[in-house]
Amino acid sequence: MNILITGGASGLGEAITRKLAQEATNQIYFSYNSSTANALALEKEFANTIAIKCNFKNLDEVTLLQSKIAEIDLDVLINNAYSGEPIKTYFHKIAIDDFATDFSNNIIPTVLLTQAAISCFRKKKNGKIITILTSFLQNTPPLGSVVYVAGKAYLSSLVKTWATENSKFNITSNSVSPSFMESGLTKDVDERVIEQMIESHPLKKLLTPNEVAEAISFLCSATSQINGVDLVINAGTNIK
Repeated sequence: MNILITGGASGLGEAITRKLAQEATNQIYFSYNSSTANALALEKEFANTIAIKCNFKNLDEVTLLQSKIAEIDLDVLINNAYSGEPIKTYFHKIAIDDFATDFSNNIIPTVLLTQAAISCFRKKKNGKIITILTSFLQNTPPLGSVVYVAGKAYLSSLVKTWATENSKFNITSNSVSPSFMESGLTKDVDERVIEQMIESHPLKKLLTPNEVAEAISFLCSATSQINGVDLVINAGTNIK
């Protein structure tokens, strides 16, 4: 399979790249921005990986990546990249521009790339879209996460729309909603907060990026009957 992973050189993205690259029949394309050293190391370690520089804050670079989707005959798009901080401050203290910036830096690039992927998938009548959301949409969101959670909620609605509009073309759209993980995205979270999370966790340990990558690997090869599904990975907390 030809697979594109956005933000695939660090954190959860790197775990996904490594997991899927272990299958020799996969050709992995992954975007990166500042993680140049990691990107080069992945290319060196796995012969079936190709790194593509793309800053989601630069529309020209996003458009260039968008144009490459048809060229690589894509089979799977994994919307993973996130630009920004998941935890900011209380809603009433957030500048209105922060919402617009987050939408521009994260939602618009994801929309553009997914549009290109769907156009490619419809021609071949086959394809999979996997989008990373967050279990914060299921559980009680942490204080200060309103911008991040609002963006993920927007994507959650798009995931369902992509599923219903494209199912007759054998295109699936699913999502994965992991709970808190220790990764580059959450590196600035206070250690005391992390300790409290571990103490209150049913398994007394936090979710790892590798565990999430396993779930994404499953969705990459899953039957087309699995469509419009959100796979929540949160150890069964706050089950609805």
